[in-house]
Amino acid sequence: MDTHDDHTPADAGGDRVSWTAARAAMADSVADPSLSGPAAGLQRVCRAATSSLGLIGAVVHLITGEREALVASSDDATRRLGELPFEVGEGPCLEAFALARPVLVPDLLLMGRSRWPGYLSTLDGYGLRASYSFPLHVGALRLGVLDLYGASARSLAPDELSLALVFARVATDTLLTGADGSSVGLLDDPQLGAMDGRLEVHQAQGMVTVDLGIDLAEALALMRAHAFSRDLALLELARRILEGERLPGPEDD
Repeated sequence: MDTHDDHTPADAGGDRVSWTAARAAMADSVADPSLSGPAAGLQRVCRAATSSLGLIGAVVHLITGEREALVASSDDATRRLGELPFEVGEGPCLEAFALARPVLVPDLLLMGRSRWPGYLSTLDGYGLRASYSFPLHVGALRLGVLDLYGASARSLAPDELSLALVFARVATDTLLTGADGSSVGLLDDPQLGAMDGRLEVHQAQGMVTVDLGIDLAEALALMRAHAFSRDLALLELARRILEGERLPGPEDD
């Protein structure tokens, strides 16, 4: 990424004020001492975005053709919030990734019930009222999503939107600095893996596939249905499956 002497990208255009604000927020953000490298950088992005935009939290999802991973969060509570779209298979962040454009939802209660009813049903108790999802991509290469969460119903002001887009750019650049120079390489980073419970979900999904003779998509749909009907988090159900619990097949329900 070409930059000016003040480290603002050469293609920043009129967004130099936003880049200056983002750099200041990043300088004030401190990652957990257990993290280093890309993991620490992504957490600092989440925390800087949260503090500078007046939000309750932020997460970064890394999405490849084979796996999805929550690789950074501003705090543990937000990390749990970030897992919900994956558990129900819908939500603003998944739509932002699929469409390769920001999905801004200033009032989830007003705008989200018809678009993502399953996702809305999981939000009780989290204090989430608005979400702003920004795809992380370089040209046609899609890497994931920066998800920002607000406690009040409101649209981002123009300067806030510009700042959020800068944080998305920083997150994208950080994803591209994996040990092997690719975002996929970050999936093998033990620090990022420690922040992501989805590996256990994928392992359990594979076990259900073999056990019931169904494909991966059917296995995940079945797991989601059982988790919802039993009021369990998908990760908790996955851990029970890994410990030996067997799910009944669709024909057994």
